[in-house]
Amino acid sequence: MRARMALKYADIKYEHREIELRNKPQSMLAISPKGTVPVFASAGFVLEQSMDIMRWALAQSDPEGWAVVDEQVAQAWVKRNDGPFKVLLDQYKYPNRHPELKQEEVLQRALEEMLLPIEKALKEQQYLMGSRLSYVDVAIFPFIRQFAMVDRYRFDSLSLGHLQSWLDQQLQSELFLSVMHKYPSWHD
Repeated sequence: MRARMALKYADIKYEHREIELRNKPQSMLAISPKGTVPVFASAGFVLEQSMDIMRWALAQSDPEGWAVVDEQVAQAWVKRNDGPFKVLLDQYKYPNRHPELKQEEVLQRALEEMLLPIEKALKEQQYLMGSRLSYVDVAIFPFIRQFAMVDRYRFDSLSLGHLQSWLDQQLQSELFLSVMHKYPSWHD
Protein backbone atom coordinates (compact mmCIF):
# COMPACT_ATOMS: atom_id res chain seq x y z
CA MET A 1 0.00 0.00 0.00
CA ARG A 2 2.69 2.52 0.95
CA ALA A 3 4.66 1.77 -2.20
CA ARG A 4 1.56 2.26 -4.35
CA MET A 5 0.77 5.52 -2.58
CA ALA A 6 4.30 6.84 -3.13
CA LEU A 7 4.29 5.86 -6.80
CA LYS A 8 0.93 7.56 -7.32
CA TYR A 9 2.04 10.68 -5.41
CA ALA A 10 5.23 10.88 -7.51
CA ASP A 11 3.11 10.44 -10.66
CA ILE A 12 5.09 7.41 -11.76
CA LYS A 13 3.25 5.32 -14.31
CA TYR A 14 3.53 1.59 -13.76
CA GLU A 15 1.65 -1.62 -14.39
CA HIS A 16 0.20 -2.99 -11.17
CA ARG A 17 -0.30 -6.74 -10.88
CA GLU A 18 -1.86 -8.51 -7.92
CA ILE A 19 -0.07 -11.68 -6.85
CA GLU A 20 -1.69 -14.71 -5.32
CA LEU A 21 1.06 -15.61 -2.87
CA ARG A 22 0.09 -19.29 -2.87
CA ASN A 23 0.52 -19.38 -6.64
CA LYS A 24 3.42 -17.07 -7.53
CA PRO A 25 3.93 -16.70 -11.28
CA GLN A 26 7.27 -17.92 -12.62
CA SER A 27 7.73 -14.62 -14.45
CA MET A 28 7.61 -12.80 -11.11
CA LEU A 29 10.06 -15.25 -9.52
CA ALA A 30 12.41 -14.77 -12.48
CA ILE A 31 12.80 -11.06 -11.66
CA SER A 32 12.57 -11.51 -7.88
CA PRO A 33 13.59 -14.98 -6.68
CA LYS A 34 12.87 -13.90 -3.10
CA GLY A 35 9.21 -14.28 -3.99
CA THR A 36 7.83 -11.56 -1.73
CA VAL A 37 5.76 -8.52 -2.55
CA PRO A 38 5.97 -5.75 -3.42
CA VAL A 39 8.35 -5.96 -6.33
CA PHE A 40 9.03 -2.98 -8.55
CA ALA A 41 10.90 -3.69 -11.78
CA SER A 42 12.04 -0.96 -14.13
CA ALA A 43 14.67 -0.57 -16.81
CA GLY A 44 17.60 -2.47 -15.41
CA PHE A 45 16.76 -2.61 -11.70
CA VAL A 46 14.44 -4.35 -9.26
CA LEU A 47 13.28 -3.05 -5.87
CA GLU A 48 11.92 -5.66 -3.46
CA GLN A 49 11.07 -3.61 -0.37
CA SER A 50 8.23 -1.12 -0.04
CA MET A 51 10.46 1.46 1.68
CA ASP A 52 13.00 1.19 -1.16
CA ILE A 53 10.19 1.77 -3.65
CA MET A 54 9.01 4.78 -1.65
CA ARG A 55 12.51 6.28 -1.50
CA TRP A 56 13.06 5.72 -5.22
CA ALA A 57 9.69 7.27 -6.11
CA LEU A 58 10.36 10.34 -3.96
CA ALA A 59 13.80 10.72 -5.53
CA GLN A 60 12.03 10.94 -8.91
CA SER A 61 9.39 13.44 -7.82
CA ASP A 62 8.40 14.92 -4.47
CA PRO A 63 6.01 17.79 -5.30
CA GLU A 64 4.86 18.44 -1.73
CA GLY A 65 8.17 17.76 0.03
CA TRP A 66 7.30 14.47 1.72
CA ALA A 67 11.01 13.70 2.11
CA VAL A 68 11.90 17.07 3.64
CA VAL A 69 12.03 15.81 7.22
CA ASP A 70 14.46 15.24 10.05
CA GLU A 71 15.73 11.95 8.65
CA GLN A 72 16.97 10.66 12.00
CA VAL A 73 13.52 11.05 13.56
CA ALA A 74 11.87 9.70 10.42
CA GLN A 75 14.02 6.58 10.44
CA ALA A 76 13.29 6.00 14.13
CA TRP A 77 9.54 5.97 13.37
CA VAL A 78 9.93 3.65 10.39
CA LYS A 79 12.26 1.31 12.25
CA ARG A 80 9.82 1.08 15.18
CA ASN A 81 6.93 0.44 12.78
CA ASP A 82 8.63 -2.07 10.51
CA GLY A 83 10.29 -3.92 13.39
CA PRO A 84 8.58 -4.42 16.74
CA PHE A 85 5.18 -3.04 15.75
CA LYS A 86 4.96 -5.24 12.66
CA VAL A 87 5.61 -8.29 14.87
CA LEU A 88 2.85 -7.18 17.24
CA LEU A 89 0.51 -6.50 14.32
CA ASP A 90 0.99 -10.05 13.04
CA GLN A 91 0.39 -11.46 16.53
CA TYR A 92 -2.76 -9.36 16.92
CA LYS A 93 -4.07 -9.97 13.41
CA TYR A 94 -3.46 -13.73 13.45
CA PRO A 95 -4.15 -14.95 16.99
CA ASN A 96 -4.60 -18.53 15.74
CA ARG A 97 -0.91 -18.51 14.76
CA HIS A 98 0.02 -17.40 18.27
CA PRO A 99 -2.24 -19.35 20.66
CA GLU A 100 0.29 -18.90 23.46
CA LEU A 101 -0.36 -15.12 23.48
CA LYS A 102 -3.26 -13.27 25.04
CA GLN A 103 -4.81 -10.68 22.71
CA GLU A 104 -5.15 -8.08 25.47
CA GLU A 105 -1.44 -8.39 26.25
CA VAL A 106 -0.53 -8.01 22.58
CA LEU A 107 -2.80 -4.97 22.38
CA GLN A 108 -1.15 -3.47 25.46
CA ARG A 109 2.33 -3.99 24.01
CA ALA A 110 1.20 -2.45 20.70
CA LEU A 111 -0.17 0.54 22.59
CA GLU A 112 3.12 1.02 24.42
CA GLU A 113 5.34 0.39 21.39
CA MET A 114 3.54 2.41 18.73
CA LEU A 115 -0.01 3.56 19.25
CA LEU A 116 0.52 5.76 22.33
CA PRO A 117 3.72 7.34 20.95
CA ILE A 118 1.80 8.20 17.76
CA GLU A 119 -1.06 9.60 19.84
CA LYS A 120 1.41 11.75 21.78
CA ALA A 121 3.07 13.05 18.60
CA LEU A 122 -0.28 13.83 16.97
CA LYS A 123 -1.47 15.64 20.07
CA GLU A 124 1.39 18.09 19.52
CA GLN A 125 1.28 18.35 15.72
CA GLN A 126 -1.02 17.49 12.83
CA TYR A 127 1.24 14.81 11.33
CA LEU A 128 4.01 12.57 12.64
CA MET A 129 6.78 14.85 11.43
CA GLY A 130 5.12 18.23 11.87
CA SER A 131 2.46 20.37 10.25
CA ARG A 132 2.33 18.60 6.89
CA LEU A 133 2.07 15.08 5.54
CA SER A 134 5.39 13.31 5.04
CA TYR A 135 6.55 9.95 3.78
CA VAL A 136 6.61 8.79 7.42
CA ASP A 137 2.82 9.15 7.72
CA VAL A 138 2.33 7.26 4.47
CA ALA A 139 4.84 4.56 5.45
CA ILE A 140 3.17 3.89 8.81
CA PHE A 141 -0.49 4.43 7.95
CA PRO A 142 -1.14 1.05 6.24
CA PHE A 143 0.08 -0.83 9.32
CA ILE A 144 -2.09 1.23 11.66
CA ARG A 145 -5.00 0.64 9.28
CA GLN A 146 -4.44 -3.13 9.44
CA PHE A 147 -4.22 -3.02 13.22
CA ALA A 148 -7.43 -1.01 13.51
CA MET A 149 -9.29 -3.32 11.12
CA VAL A 150 -8.67 -6.42 13.26
CA ASP A 151 -11.38 -5.16 15.63
CA ARG A 152 -12.48 -1.69 14.61
CA TYR A 153 -14.98 -1.43 17.47
CA ARG A 154 -12.24 -2.21 20.02
CA PHE A 155 -9.79 0.13 18.30
CA ASP A 156 -12.32 2.97 18.27
CA SER A 157 -12.97 2.46 21.99
CA LEU A 158 -9.33 3.17 22.86
CA SER A 159 -8.38 6.64 24.10
CA LEU A 160 -6.53 7.52 20.92
CA GLY A 161 -8.54 10.42 19.54
CA HIS A 162 -5.69 12.08 17.67
CA LEU A 163 -4.49 8.81 16.14
CA GLN A 164 -8.04 7.85 15.18
CA SER A 165 -8.59 11.24 13.49
CA TRP A 166 -5.27 10.91 11.66
CA LEU A 167 -6.19 7.39 10.53
CA ASP A 168 -9.62 8.51 9.32
CA GLN A 169 -8.02 11.41 7.44
CA GLN A 170 -5.67 8.99 5.66
CA LEU A 171 -8.51 6.56 4.90
CA GLN A 172 -10.54 9.35 3.32
CA SER A 173 -7.67 10.89 1.40
CA GLU A 174 -7.86 11.06 -2.36
CA LEU A 175 -4.45 9.43 -2.59
CA PHE A 176 -5.44 6.36 -0.56
CA LEU A 177 -8.77 5.98 -2.31
CA SER A 178 -7.08 6.23 -5.71
CA VAL A 179 -4.82 3.23 -5.03
CA MET A 180 -7.43 1.04 -3.35
CA HIS A 181 -9.23 -0.18 -6.45
CA LYS A 182 -8.82 -3.80 -7.48
CA TYR A 183 -6.23 -4.78 -10.04
CA PRO A 184 -6.12 -7.83 -12.28
CA SER A 185 -4.08 -10.77 -11.03
CA TRP A 186 -0.76 -11.66 -12.60
CA HIS A 187 -0.68 -15.10 -14.15
CA ASP A 188 1.91 -16.62 -16.47
